[in-house]
Amino acid sequence: MSQEFINNEIKKIIDDKEFNYPRNMAMAAAWVLGNLKGINLKVFDVSHTSSLSDYYVLASATNTTQANAMASEIVRCLRNHELNFLSKEGVNGSDWILLDAGDIIIHIFLETAREIYGLEELWTDAKSVSIPQSYYFSSEDAEAAGKLDDKGRDFF
Repeated sequence: MSQEFINNEIKKIIDDKEFNYPRNMAMAAAWVLGNLKGINLKVFDVSHTSSLSDYYVLASATNTTQANAMASEIVRCLRNHELNFLSKEGVNGSDWILLDAGDIIIHIFLETAREIYGLEELWTDAKSVSIPQSYYFSSEDAEAAGKLDDKGRDFF
């Protein structure tokens, strides 16, 4: 994926009138995670259940290199849209990366560690936000349009 494509897609999400701030930033982070092959994506609206943040974004990665790439790309993309990060934890080979931007908190886990921490269990009262299929690396939309390669991947 080219940086121009990524920047254009992020801009579309942030400018989408359906998503007000900070939901637009949470959805932009979800798009980045989905397009960098993040798995088990979740976005929770915790604005009525937590005083820490308005949105939590969760994803799993299969290895630390992928997790670090996801975190770096989210920071790069959202900083371009004036979202400041207060803290970045676990970015050097940890099984859990936390990106704190105040209004949104992004959690990136290694697949094997996510179950151990069980954060979803803490937010059972939080409203789950629907993530469009088009945010994923290989989506049903791409499959229906026949844009997949011979291994079922949608690269562009």
